[in-house]
Amino acid sequence: MIRVFLIFVALVFIGYGVACILDPVLPARLAGLQILSGDGYAEMSAMYGGLQAGVGVFCLIAAFRSQLSRSALLLLVLAIGLLAATRAVGALRSDDVLTSYTWGALAFETFVTAAAAALLSRND
Repeated sequence: MIRVFLIFVALVFIGYGVACILDPVLPARLAGLQILSGDGYAEMSAMYGGLQAGVGVFCLIAAFRSQLSRSALLLLVLAIGLLAATRAVGALRSDDVLTSYTWGALAFETFVTAAAAALLSRND
């Protein structure tokens, strides 16, 4: 079960990460942001592309190296859990209407966090 979950998460993160590396405007457009400089372009590529792809590659490696599976699950609980929590706080603080991008990201992050936490607790 852990292997299947880590492979699923890896494919999602690697796929989205590579898409964002190839086109950093993609996440900006989806999130309603504008890239105003070369620094912004590099930042979108790094944070939405490189970081997500890196998390995905680590999860993929951990799926096939059982000694890393707990570390991958903990990474998902902490990093994606805090991402979900701070996205939720940001959403609550906003007076603007949120789009399906935010709700979809929050749902995915919450699912990944809850599933990783459940698998981590079962794996103790």
